[in-house]
Formats: sequence, C-alpha cells, structure tokens
Amino acid sequence: MTDELNFRPMGNRFRGFLPVVVDVETGGFNPKTDALLQIAAVFLRMDKDGFIQRDRTLSCHVQPFEGANMDPKSLEVNGINPWHPLRIALPEDEALQRVFREVRQDIKRNHCTRAILVGHNAGFDLAFVNATAERAQVKRNPFHPFSNLDTVTLSALAYGQTVLAKAVREAGLPWDNAEAHSATYDAEKTADIFCDVMNRWNRQIPSG
Repeated sequence: MTDELNFRPMGNRFRGFLPVVVDVETGGFNPKTDALLQIAAVFLRMDKDGFIQRDRTLSCHVQPFEGANMDPKSLEVNGINPWHPLRIALPEDEALQRVFREVRQDIKRNHCTRAILVGHNAGFDLAFVNATAERAQVKRNPFHPFSNLDTVTLSALAYGQTVLAKAVREAGLPWDNAEAHSATYDAEKTADIFCDVMNRWNRQIPSG
C-alpha cells in the first residue's frame, strides 16, 4: 500500500471521479443473460506529485444466477469451471456489495463524489456490473452509470496498440499468457497501463 505520508486525494484529478479498474470474467457476451463468474477491482493511489500507482486488488468468484447462460467457448477462454468443488464463489449480491463497499470507502477517502470504471473495453465490464446490480437488486452502485475510462483508447494513443497483451509489452511491462483471462491478472495489467499513460502525461504537464 502507498505510503500514507505521500498520499494525495484524487478529488481534483478526474473531475471528482475516482478511477477504479475493473475486469470481469463471464459466461458470454450478453450481460442480461450470461453469467458473471469473477470480478476484480484494482484500487489506485496518487502521490503528492500527481503520480498514480496500483494500491490493492479485491477479487471475488461469483455464483452463476439461476438460469444463467454459460457458453462453453467463453469458459474455455477464461478457464473457469463454475461448479468446481474448490471454487469459493459468492452469490451475485454478496460479491457486488463487497466490491461496492470498498469503492465507496475509497471515494470518501479520496474526496471524490463518484467512481468511474476503468477497463480494457470498459463498456463490456460496466454493462455486466450494471446488469448484475440490477438483477441482484444491489443498491447504491458507486459507478457512473454510463461514463468510463477505456484503456483501449489510451493504449492506441500511447503505444499504437489496442490489444491488452501488446499494449503491456509495448509499455515495457511483463506479460504472462498463462495468467491472462483471470479477472485479477487482467485488471492489474489494465491498471498498470492506465497508471503508465497517466504518469507519462503528468511528466510532460505537471498537475496543479
């Protein structure tokens, strides 16, 4: 965790929004019908010079909702067996409440008004978060309902790449194909990309 003596709240950095990096693993591409199987949220910290870094990661395996669709091709990609006896998974409402609670605490700590989801193809992750919250009747969703910060666009600008693995390598960071398509790993690598782009900009234009 970042040194508290070198901590600067992000309330004025992103127009009152707190960036939280999120990645989901799912049973398909339709947030209304397909299962949310894993969600990871990476929290960030900014130092007194305006540089951002990863702070901590929260990850939950999620139980498929009753009647959820799970495409075998999606499960093959993410390597998740939803019914594995050793897979400790939470119901949708408990998983989201756990994540949302941590996000709300970080919003307060950073003097922000709301969170904004950061993701690689962020619209996909945000759609699943919103659909799951609605289905599970989880109130007080801390994320902006439609705005997001997408590292696909940032990577195209900074590195000339849009694929996460290629962007990570172009940034000079390590990438392990064996770990990819885990929500935790992908969220942390997305966070690294987001921080790298923001910090490159900060070196050129110091924050006020």
